[in-house]
Amino acid sequence: MEKFIKLTDTAIPLPTKNIDTDQIIPARFLKATDKKGFGDNLFRDWRYQKEGNINPNFILNNAKYQGSILVAGNNFGCGSSREHAAWALVGYGFKVIISSFFADIFKGNALNNGLLPVQVSSEFLQKLLKEIKENPTTKIVIDLKNQKVETLIGSISFDIDSYKKVCMLNGYDDIDFLISKKNKIEAFEKAH
Repeated sequence: MEKFIKLTDTAIPLPTKNIDTDQIIPARFLKATDKKGFGDNLFRDWRYQKEGNINPNFILNNAKYQGSILVAGNNFGCGSSREHAAWALVGYGFKVIISSFFADIFKGNALNNGLLPVQVSSEFLQKLLKEIKENPTTKIVIDLKNQKVETLIGSISFDIDSYKKVCMLNGYDDIDFLISKKNKIEAFEKAH
């Protein structure tokens, strides 16, 4: 995984509530076990019309909004436990999802795949969505080390599991984390 310390970027507003994993990546695209190509089908049924044409009304198809931060409505990632949803978001280019609530399994899958789920208050989320919609070039700073979101509308702290924070700051998955402790493990084995 890539190290995540601090990110400054613009964001894409998607204020829809209760976005489930089947909307993020429809079940018909889950046949592959390799992460490659999942970003192509992110929000497939919203990004494209039934005939296969691009849906000009969907936010990801609006060139005015760009960035590696998705600001989504409450209860993002609900529904099934498919890890493919995180694969699709990362494959598309997102590094951070901001919402006022995440489904627990989605949150774990996101963190395991280098995607930072940032949970903020409902009030802050609504202000942020309004700011982005009115000013698409608004920069958002995600400071993982200090666990802060900073914008023109103010800043807010967010929580993250301390183990997952260490992993993201160092670009570790669970195996990489264990390997980083190899010397300590070997020293312990020798001593015991």
